[in-house]
Amino acid sequence: MWNLNENKKSIAHLDLDTFFVSVERLLNSKLNNKPVLVGGVSDRGVVASCSYEARSYGIYSGMSMKIARRLCPEAAVVKGDSGKYSKYSNIITEIIRERVPLVEKASVDEFYLDMTGMDKVFGIVKFTNELRERIIKETCLPVSMGLSVNKTVSKVATGESKPNGRMLVDYGREKDFLAPLSVKKLPSVGTETFQVMKELGIKTIITLQQMPVTAMEKVFGKNGQTLWLRAQGVDNTPVKPYYERESLSSERTFDRDTIDVTKLTTIIRAMAEGLAYQLRMGNKLTACITIKVRYSDMQTHTKQKRIPYTSCDHIIIQKALEIFNELFARRQLVRLVGMKCSHLVGGGHQINLLEDSVELIQLYQQMDHLRKKYKDSRVVTRAAIMDQDNMGVWNPWNGEPPTPPAHRHA
Repeated sequence: MWNLNENKKSIAHLDLDTFFVSVERLLNSKLNNKPVLVGGVSDRGVVASCSYEARSYGIYSGMSMKIARRLCPEAAVVKGDSGKYSKYSNIITEIIRERVPLVEKASVDEFYLDMTGMDKVFGIVKFTNELRERIIKETCLPVSMGLSVNKTVSKVATGESKPNGRMLVDYGREKDFLAPLSVKKLPSVGTETFQVMKELGIKTIITLQQMPVTAMEKVFGKNGQTLWLRAQGVDNTPVKPYYERESLSSERTFDRDTIDVTKLTTIIRAMAEGLAYQLRMGNKLTACITIKVRYSDMQTHTKQKRIPYTSCDHIIIQKALEIFNELFARRQLVRLVGMKCSHLVGGGHQINLLEDSVELIQLYQQMDHLRKKYKDSRVVTRAAIMDQDNMGVWNPWNGEPPTPPAHRHA
């Protein structure tokens, strides 16, 4: 039974194991029990997620896809699809929000739940276990869970319970639980911090627990005290309420830097169309368009403009191209282009009688209907986007153009 102390919090942490891989396996059982890499399929792409089988080869998220393939040539490489992952993430978010009053969505696959005080009505352990089982039942995705008195300990407990497990660290046991673990297990210890700690002879959390806090502050500054406190199992960081995202964005990094204006404008069009579709599917409108251009010398330039609230392709595309033409003045080789829709609000598109026609609105409805029917945002697109690369709508995890589906020209 959860050892409740009325002066302490009860924080649960949920993490969807190898989320992108799990979604791909859910949709393609042939990937089960095999090393799987999800991300950009080109050599310049990166691994966004990898299966436990792939991790045994030394592969990790953020690694170059080229290196990952070299380490595990037999791995199945799957092109990432943000639409699929967002769909399942939103399903899980709604399941949690329906049952828990205070939820923080830390990422697309990670949640903190503040259960403080709920033990007076529900048994917290029983409640969180049932919530986890419900998520697994409704989505068929593996979920690991940790439960403790704060975010740090519950997150570490989640990591120790993987894959697809659960762990309770009872009140008063936080320090003992953390002591034998590697300092890398602390959420706030990154690669650089870990290297410094290794040089100081700090490899396990118990060593960090025994160090004077003043020594940590001397080496790491203000962050040293935070690291020391978390090693003691102390973390007063609150669970921050989840809010809907305030922007949608898309980027494309080229395998070869380019100055081909036709190709660049085609990509901007594809990004705009894809983001507009996401806005409509999320019942959102945007009022600000931002374009980003990164040149071969790594200098990055951005420019944004406000527009009337909309989710219509033709308005967003026109404004995006206008900004790009103003921004792309150097006529130098381009390494990356990106686009963002921000200042989002809820609500469907209101027909503007000065700009929209019945035919145009019906066209959008039919395009979106086909995309939803065939579960592919690229199943229908504008002919102007069908460039020589047949790139379709750009995919954010992929450095190469996606394989084109059977397009229907609009």
